[in-house]
Amino acid sequence: MRPRTIFLLRHGQTDFNVRGIVQGSGVDSSLNDTGRRQAAQFFAAYGHVPFDKVYTSALRRTQESVQQFLDLGLPHEAHAGLNEISWGVREGTRITMEEDAEYRQVLAGWVAGDTHARLTGGESPEEVAARQRPFIELLKAREDEETVLVCMHGRAMRVMLCQLLNYPLSCMEGFEHSNLCLYKLEYTGSVFTIKNFLDVTHLQAVG
Repeated sequence: MRPRTIFLLRHGQTDFNVRGIVQGSGVDSSLNDTGRRQAAQFFAAYGHVPFDKVYTSALRRTQESVQQFLDLGLPHEAHAGLNEISWGVREGTRITMEEDAEYRQVLAGWVAGDTHARLTGGESPEEVAARQRPFIELLKAREDEETVLVCMHGRAMRVMLCQLLNYPLSCMEGFEHSNLCLYKLEYTGSVFTIKNFLDVTHLQAVG
């Protein structure tokens, strides 16, 4: 089997991102003007790639980020398993490490290995990983899809990368992210490896 290529993309900017308001899986926001420009820049850089399939979460900010690829008629599937982590009762509110003791405590717990911890009403990384696993198995099984574009969310992407690369979830902070950043992976049929790490070169193009 020839190595397969997975483009793992975070969605573009939303007004919630700018304002520091938590979105999570319960806030179905749209891209703002900057996010739409980022999506156009990514398409300008990678619109020539012959993707066999485009996968997104069930939230519209991911589909809007790859809409120009979908407009080409590429096959598309939306999977709720790719949705962002649920931040529970904090969704739609502003959380900062400086101001929110519970948020700070939960994130510190994750780094320390307590990946079953969650904010009130929200999900733990372990729960996110569990709902991602059926998608990962589907992705592995579809050997005819040699080049795939997956658009998802920041925290969920960190969980996904830990799973694909066989890292404990406590290591997820090592996978930094920004709006419309790209992680490009190769899959040999047994092992995933990262070829591009936090790649934003497409956003730095002139014009």
